[in-house]
Amino acid sequence: MAGNEWINGYLEAILDSGASAIDENKPPAPVNLGDRGHFNPTKYFVEEVVTGVDESDLHRTWIKVVATRNTRERSSRLENMCWRIWHLTRKKKQIEWEHFQRLTHRRLEREQGRRDATEDMSEDLSEGEKGDGLGDLAQNESPRKKVQRNYSNLEVWSDSNKEKKLYIVLISLHGLVRGENMELGRDSDTGGQVKYVVELARALARMPGVYRVDLFTRQILSPEVDWTYGEPTEMLTSGPEDAESEDVGESSGAYIIRIPFGPRDKYLRKELLWPHIQEFVDGALAHILNMSKALGEQIGGGQPVWPYVIHGHYADAGDSAALLSGALNVPMVLTGHSLGRNKLEQLLKQGRQSKEDINSTYKIMRRIEAEELSLDAAELVITSTKQEIEEQWGLYDGFDVKLEKVLRARGRRGVSCHGRFMPRLVVIPPGMDFSNVVVQEDVHDADELASLVSTDGSSPKALPPIWSEVMRFFTNPHKPMILALSRPDPKKNITTLLKAIGECRALRELANLTLIMGNRDDIDEMSSGNASVLITVLKLIDKYDLYGQVAYPKHHKQSDVPEIYHLAAKTKGVFINPALVEPFGLTLIEAAAHGLPMVATKNGGPVDIQRALNNGLLVDPHDQHAIADALLKLVSEKNLWNECRKNGWKNIHLYSWPEHCRTYLTRVAACRMRHPQWQTDTPIDEIANDGSLNDSLKDVQDMSLRLSIDADKSSLNGSVDHVSAADGDLELDDQVKRVLSKMKKPSTEQPQDSGDGKKLLDNVSSKYPILRRRKRLVVIALDSYNSSGAPDKKMLQVMQEVFKAVRIDAQTVKLTGFALSTAMPVSETVDFLKSGKIQANEFDALICCSGSEVYYPGIYTEEDGKLCPDPDYALHIDYRWGCDGLQNTIWKLMSTQDGSMGDASDQSAGSVMEDPQSSNAHCISYFVKDPTKVKKVDDLRQKLRMRGLRCHPMYCRNSTRMQVVPLLASRAQALRYLFVRWRLNVANMYVFLGETGDTDYEELIAGTHKTIIMKGVVEKGSEDLLRTAGSYMRDDIVPKENPFVAFTSGDPKAEVIADALKQLSNSAARI
Repeated sequence: MAGNEWINGYLEAILDSGASAIDENKPPAPVNLGDRGHFNPTKYFVEEVVTGVDESDLHRTWIKVVATRNTRERSSRLENMCWRIWHLTRKKKQIEWEHFQRLTHRRLEREQGRRDATEDMSEDLSEGEKGDGLGDLAQNESPRKKVQRNYSNLEVWSDSNKEKKLYIVLISLHGLVRGENMELGRDSDTGGQVKYVVELARALARMPGVYRVDLFTRQILSPEVDWTYGEPTEMLTSGPEDAESEDVGESSGAYIIRIPFGPRDKYLRKELLWPHIQEFVDGALAHILNMSKALGEQIGGGQPVWPYVIHGHYADAGDSAALLSGALNVPMVLTGHSLGRNKLEQLLKQGRQSKEDINSTYKIMRRIEAEELSLDAAELVITSTKQEIEEQWGLYDGFDVKLEKVLRARGRRGVSCHGRFMPRLVVIPPGMDFSNVVVQEDVHDADELASLVSTDGSSPKALPPIWSEVMRFFTNPHKPMILALSRPDPKKNITTLLKAIGECRALRELANLTLIMGNRDDIDEMSSGNASVLITVLKLIDKYDLYGQVAYPKHHKQSDVPEIYHLAAKTKGVFINPALVEPFGLTLIEAAAHGLPMVATKNGGPVDIQRALNNGLLVDPHDQHAIADALLKLVSEKNLWNECRKNGWKNIHLYSWPEHCRTYLTRVAACRMRHPQWQTDTPIDEIANDGSLNDSLKDVQDMSLRLSIDADKSSLNGSVDHVSAADGDLELDDQVKRVLSKMKKPSTEQPQDSGDGKKLLDNVSSKYPILRRRKRLVVIALDSYNSSGAPDKKMLQVMQEVFKAVRIDAQTVKLTGFALSTAMPVSETVDFLKSGKIQANEFDALICCSGSEVYYPGIYTEEDGKLCPDPDYALHIDYRWGCDGLQNTIWKLMSTQDGSMGDASDQSAGSVMEDPQSSNAHCISYFVKDPTKVKKVDDLRQKLRMRGLRCHPMYCRNSTRMQVVPLLASRAQALRYLFVRWRLNVANMYVFLGETGDTDYEELIAGTHKTIIMKGVVEKGSEDLLRTAGSYMRDDIVPKENPFVAFTSGDPKAEVIADALKQLSNSAARI
């Protein structure tokens, strides 16, 4: 629109006058186009055209207006165009204002959260320490010095770790992932991240001390893609090239493991994968358990080898890694690659789309929540640049740079943080394989190139095929080549680069331009965004008459990329990355390795790369004149070009893969290592009939050995209390007597004491839950409660019918166990079951208080007859649980609108009241006084994150209770714990739900388990308190079509339930 300032002036005059020509609150009245005598073009445009306006066609409209000869018609079109621009600008200003308000509100909330956290933690500090702690918030310590000081305290990973034999899991879900002939640029999901994770897996597998690396991705069986993406396993490398033969085992090396999830025959873009994440987690968990067992037999002395770390790449993999980390109780690492909040901010600043439109297109709110959950669970977050930490991760609720400094300072002093945590963010630049790079100093590249493309009639030397493909575009291929390599994405800013060259005559005469924009067959078959960029590129080439000066080949292989860099270097060219924002800039390092100076955007990672390599110039990507000047400077000044080339070669070792992996393993080793907290020698016995004694005395002898070795451990495999060796002997005697007595008179003795104050029921053949023998588990997780939160008697009827339905099939009844999953505490659960004449030991497991406790009826009881919770599960979910800090903070948040004040001793204030009967060591429970006044789960979780508190809040029991449990505890995660602990595969679980339920209800639907939704059983749940306006939707969690879900309606009868179970079994067998 250059040269049409009068339009902008007219527009500003309308805006300044406060014109209200468009009433957005009223639907436009239809216009009778046939009434030509009274046709008003302004009214027609405002009411009919503006609602469907596309900003991209403004230029076409202007061309048509200028070409119109009729004065009256041209005036009408100009007027319409003014209204059109006015509407777009008005919309943009409105979006900018809303964005400004959100940022202001967010900043105030963050400051309030930081202030609350600091005040709470300052209560146990001396006056001097208080001053130090608060000083940390304002301290301007040099980040460089801080990193150096902390790193110096770490033991750098070296060959001395060779005997460790670690198992590492990497996850990268979206795109097309394979080890060879990567189709980078095929679509927006198959880009630099794919190459990064494959090379990282290979490089880690070659490091001393690493035995196996698994890279998890999605298995794709679609005819749209190559068959190799459907292979379950692909070997990347067998291990270190210099490893001894005895160090290379049967399962060592790096592998791509493809897990099927989502539609089996469709390739889905990343925005559509969200509802299927839980299915991936269950499939990956099954593989990890099998691999841990296999590695245990090979290198672990018979003990499972658990993953050393689970590393998620991007938001979807971060979400998955958090759940896997919680299920396995092992450390999690995250690499964001690109971040949702940063993308949302950039799109909102453009003013073209509202937040709702952006969310609909990109599922951006689901992505952001996944990134927040990843921050909650991660021990370590790896970034490429400092800018990513300060300007991108700093936008998240779960990370506050200033609060992180305070928590780290308190940790160094050994002072309690009251359950507050911040993940550690570190800069580890990506690595690169330089094995194929040959540094050639002082060679006559131009002369050599001339001989290669000789036109004097002599036969030219053999050229790499990609060279011929590129040079066929050029009139003069001897000119220096400006090279840009990226997919045709608007944010890569290729069009500005073309404008810069097109409008700089000196640059056009001095250099050629090569654009490597992915692979394409037909522009019409490309995504709309990529196609739009490519069409604009072609138009600009035509506009500036750049034919013979710009190359844009349709195809290239991944193996061609080094040759492309090589060609550009031989012509003494320059590599350019003009992206609006570049998170890192791996191509800049690749270019430097091949001797190419760079021109790059000053936004993002290139700043750090230029600081390290000192091999080019940084520019404002919005300033096309600055881009042209930088390119011209490097191309024309040969001394500067040579200096940049040499600097790049001299410093490139800083970005090698061995250097990256050494720093990576050093940082991971400094994390708090965790692993499953139970004995791994639980006997794995064959399936036995109920009441049989096939455990034999050998199992009792095994228990004796465990008791003698692990008497000081709190575990179901040993003793719940700290017992002495003598107590262990007494327990062994009791076990032997119990087994012998059962041989004489089964199930008629009174319950015997286990020797440690707990009682064992007489119908149990060992101390281990019968779950370890089950092949199928039926889980009843109905959330049917009345208006006061009391359990509905209807649930008892359903339980009885489910029992009958399972017993219909005589072949599976002996292999099927039962579990009850509820928000009620165990005492209330047992009383409720008794009211329906159901014994607690009808169930193999009770999951109580929203997944905060697991019980095995029939195993252990206290002296007073109460059931004893699984202590292993308590240790399992204890990660980042800050009970004291949570109680104080939740009361403040629920007492006032802003959460800035509140007296915990005043039970009359606020919208909740403590519920001590439903609380336990890992569950804080409250009565909800008025559901209309409490904060929704999304809002509450956000405020807790801002205060450094990580947990899983939920509303339950028909919105009459609020419960807060540990971060990775839930009813869904409890089922995965049963899988890990007792090897009862989640895929063999059948979960009964209502049509609605508690706010954790959605987590129980998705996954590889089978779900039976019983219509009409649960009348009202708590889901209205789950999400705030503008959050992600249920469809982002639960698949719309799921072969693992069946429905029953009407009065639930055993026959109907049995048919549903059979239907799900058959459908699962067909998949």
